[in-house]
Amino acid sequence: MRDFFSFDPKLLLYGFSIVFFASYGQTFFISIFNAEIRNFYKLTDGQFGLIYALGTLTSSLILIGFAKLIDHVDLRLYSFIIAIGLILSCIGLYLLYNSMIFLFFVLFGLRFFGQGAMSHAGETTMARYFGKNRGKAISVSTFGGMIGVMILPIIVVKLIYIIGWKEVWLVSGLSILIFFIPIIFFSLKNQKTRHLNFQESLNNSVNIKKLRTRDIVLNKNFFIFLPISVATPFISTGLTFHQIFIIGQKYWTLQMLSQGFIFLGLFSIIGAILGGPIIDKYDTKKVITFTLFPLFLAILILITFENNISMYFYMSLLGFNLGLGIPFIGSLWAELFDLESLGTVKALLHACSVFFSALSPLIFGYMIDFGLGINSLCALSLFIIIFSTLLTVIYIKIE
Repeated sequence: MRDFFSFDPKLLLYGFSIVFFASYGQTFFISIFNAEIRNFYKLTDGQFGLIYALGTLTSSLILIGFAKLIDHVDLRLYSFIIAIGLILSCIGLYLLYNSMIFLFFVLFGLRFFGQGAMSHAGETTMARYFGKNRGKAISVSTFGGMIGVMILPIIVVKLIYIIGWKEVWLVSGLSILIFFIPIIFFSLKNQKTRHLNFQESLNNSVNIKKLRTRDIVLNKNFFIFLPISVATPFISTGLTFHQIFIIGQKYWTLQMLSQGFIFLGLFSIIGAILGGPIIDKYDTKKVITFTLFPLFLAILILITFENNISMYFYMSLLGFNLGLGIPFIGSLWAELFDLESLGTVKALLHACSVFFSALSPLIFGYMIDFGLGINSLCALSLFIIIFSTLLTVIYIKIE
């Protein structure tokens, strides 16, 4: 483990930091302001879910072409551009005024630069440059996101009461400018040499032809393993986006919810700590079928129990699933396709993840508007988990 951390500590800092600051574009962060944004625009859950879905869907479509630039553009320039984009998006919510078009573009920016491009850059970089230790490296970058999940909701809830919810977004944008931009130039100072060494190692091992997006889509592995890869983004995004509705139905409080994110973040870290070494030791396809089991248990708890302590069990299992799934899914696609084309592969996968994470706030939102409760949301979630897992199990057995 000491050799792993001493191999390229600056790059690990980059992976940790970029996924942490990507939190500003993640649903868990945006959803904290769900009620404030809906009240400002006088929107229902379904209407806000529709705008959020449109912004996220647009993000996913553009991400397919944009994110694969990481295979061709210097990582420093790529990281700087997407960081500036997220800064402007955060400031956009601070300057929010009564225009649905403006709200659409702000949400698009948060999802595209934060949840999409920055998360993609962190995971792709870790998987590309750490070779056989990619599982542990992806886990380190995952810690950045999980630390964000643990501390940001508590900080945000307190800051909303102190300075106001719009001002929180200004602080968020400034934090990227003050902290993350310098980290980019510090941690990637020797990026040109690092990438040349990576390319040389590939050239010495085998002559690999870069894959196109079309080549990936035409590969049967893409369709077999896509459902289990996007099940978590779909379900967790839908439940998290409408968490204010859920806690209202369960008679939980916003303070309890912010405390619950501590458990979610803590168990995400535990999941990532366990998941990284497992991936480095075993063939990913042999263990990938277990990745959704914690989410399955979390949904059962959400259906069955209403007492306060059940919320912490639910958040813990949801977090464990997120932590376990990131190195599992990240390494899976690195094994299915070659590393030289990893940026293109990850771009397509992230676009699909963003696409499905856009659908769930919309679908769940209109289910809520139609009077359907938590049990209906959970039933749909359980069906997706069972279907995607069985598809993978059957394929692996007959392969």
